[in-house]
Amino acid sequence: MLAPFHRQAGRELVFCLCGLPFIVLNPVALFVVAVDLSWLVSTGARGNPAPTDVIIAVVSVGLLLVLLVSTTAARRLGAVQRMLATRLLGIRVAPPPPVRAGRAWPGPRDGAGWRVVGYLLAKLPASLIELYAVFFWIGGLVNLSYPLLWGAFRNHPPGVRLDPVPVFTPFGLFGDGTFRVETLGGTFAAAAAGAAMLLAAPWVTNAVTSADAWLIRGLLGPGRLAQRVHELELSRASAVDDSAALLRRLERDLHDGAQIRLATLAMNLGMARRKLGDDGEVADAAAVRELVDAALRGAKDALGELRTLTRGIHPPVLDNGLPDALASLAADSAIPVELEIGIPVRPTPAIETIAYFCAAELLANAAKHSFADTVAVRVAGGRTVLRLSVADDGTGGADPSRGTGLSGLAQRVAVVDGTLSIASPPGGPTTVTVELPLRA
Repeated sequence: MLAPFHRQAGRELVFCLCGLPFIVLNPVALFVVAVDLSWLVSTGARGNPAPTDVIIAVVSVGLLLVLLVSTTAARRLGAVQRMLATRLLGIRVAPPPPVRAGRAWPGPRDGAGWRVVGYLLAKLPASLIELYAVFFWIGGLVNLSYPLLWGAFRNHPPGVRLDPVPVFTPFGLFGDGTFRVETLGGTFAAAAAGAAMLLAAPWVTNAVTSADAWLIRGLLGPGRLAQRVHELELSRASAVDDSAALLRRLERDLHDGAQIRLATLAMNLGMARRKLGDDGEVADAAAVRELVDAALRGAKDALGELRTLTRGIHPPVLDNGLPDALASLAADSAIPVELEIGIPVRPTPAIETIAYFCAAELLANAAKHSFADTVAVRVAGGRTVLRLSVADDGTGGADPSRGTGLSGLAQRVAVVDGTLSIASPPGGPTTVTVELPLRA
């Protein structure tokens, strides 16, 4: 019975209370106020509002809304509501795109501002329902206090008859003899009604705040087109950064590895050439042989590093498909790997490459950090999505911020509008799931 009473229920109640001022800021309420003011000015509160009063109110409210949208006032109202939703409901909604550079005000054609006006219109019924949810809390507390307050307020002299006390219920204030308290025993019935209202209050509050949160996500966040443009901009930036990082790594590997070995090879061959001389017998054949052997070893090492570098750019085993490439990874893993693959439709080469490197990085992380005994790699392909899952029975606690390569994987996956999710509680197990589109 105590389950509904948690800290989040209190935050939701505060959110409902904070939303009550939006009833006054609602365009419908402003229209009613404008009609009444025009009626008072024109007729002195005599008769009914004339059609001209309604027209004046419509024009006045319309101009006010255009002013709100043209300035930053509407956007600020939306920012306040998003802030309340973040702090009290734990819902983070991205703000709409900022005003274009070089413009102080968004102007009357600001879509984000008009969505705020739409939210204010929808907020009127939502605020009334939130007020009803607040009534559950207040009415329940008042009813619950009747047995305690009865003696303090019902200590009248004998012969004096007092009116019965009405009881608050979810259906309103019953005052027509339906439910009234006249005796001390009746106060316990009122207390029971109050306890029932308090038990139901968190559920009612959660329902109305969930509906309000749905409105906030749909109307106060960025529009679908703006959100898609923002996602594409982030994907483009990630692709540029990933390409630049790949080029830097390629240049560093060539400079620090194969280039140095090839330079050593050329130096050894030059020294051997000088030892041989131009003609005649070789003075130190053993030294020449040693230099040639060193040059041969250097050539083999450089060739091996170039092959490793080539596999890092595009593993040749991927030419046979992702199943063979993953099987090769599993065979070379330091931890036993359980491999399960079901791909009815082969992805594009770019998607196969990303999935391969994700699996390679996750297997390497498991071997270095997880202390796991087994790793399960499962790949399943749907009609449009390729899902890669790598799970281990290790110690858990995987965190992308600790430099385990997960943040880089997330950036690489985001380039093709993919997602990476991590479930790694302390103590394990760890499951990393990568979802990629079949077509890049």
